[in-house]
Amino acid sequence: MAALPEGTPCWADAMFPDVEAAKSFYGELLGWTFDEGSTEFGGYTQARSDGKAVAAVVPRMPGMDTAPAWNLYFATSDISATARRIADNGGALLMDPMPVADFGTMVTAEDPSGVYFSVWQAGSHEGFEKIGELGAYCWAEVTTRDVEKADHFFPAVFPYTVKRMKDESVDYRLWYIDEAPVAGRFKMTADFPHEMHPFVNVYFGVEDCDAAIATVGRLGGEVHHGPKDSPFGRWASVSDPQGAVFSVIDIKTTAGDMPEFV
Repeated sequence: MAALPEGTPCWADAMFPDVEAAKSFYGELLGWTFDEGSTEFGGYTQARSDGKAVAAVVPRMPGMDTAPAWNLYFATSDISATARRIADNGGALLMDPMPVADFGTMVTAEDPSGVYFSVWQAGSHEGFEKIGELGAYCWAEVTTRDVEKADHFFPAVFPYTVKRMKDESVDYRLWYIDEAPVAGRFKMTADFPHEMHPFVNVYFGVEDCDAAIATVGRLGGEVHHGPKDSPFGRWASVSDPQGAVFSVIDIKTTAGDMPEFV
């Protein structure tokens, strides 16, 4: 398989205080099955949809008290150079480039606006084996208040072409690689709680958005926004019972005209 273009979202994982509860929740909501957790890598447990790798969950390390959150990885072919660009453009490296056996090499960082993310230089693990489908990663948005910092940082680190939504009632940007949109940037509005940390909003595909959010509520999660119709699909922003925020989207149920980006 050819290497993914620089800056392409390529993997997602989340750390939980109760990984068995997370497996139960996402297994029922998204139909995931799970590999045996790797003791060598702290119980890192890969999730699968139709037998294909789509994400991972991992037990929170002893002594950590950070809230659970989904972490998005961006592909790179030269992780050392990417790490330098992160530091040179005001980002914070939370770790040096770290080899993960023969799977690849990773860096975790924070952008100047406060968004955590990771970078992945693939070895034997190339990332998502399924995207844009039921039970799989479909989209992601850097969701932050300080959009000026994010708007400078990410296109400086990755080779993105940027377009803004022409409708100025929504502060939204699209990031393109080779004319294809790969992720978005959304400005947090007053609807977001003041104490909510900036984050990457990861979207997972579901068969029926309304049924999915009913399942979220039944399993002890929370619905934050939606469901909402859009030209991209019917979606809702939710959190799991342990507090990790993400979105669900039914990409086949669309409504309205595509927004214009300039």
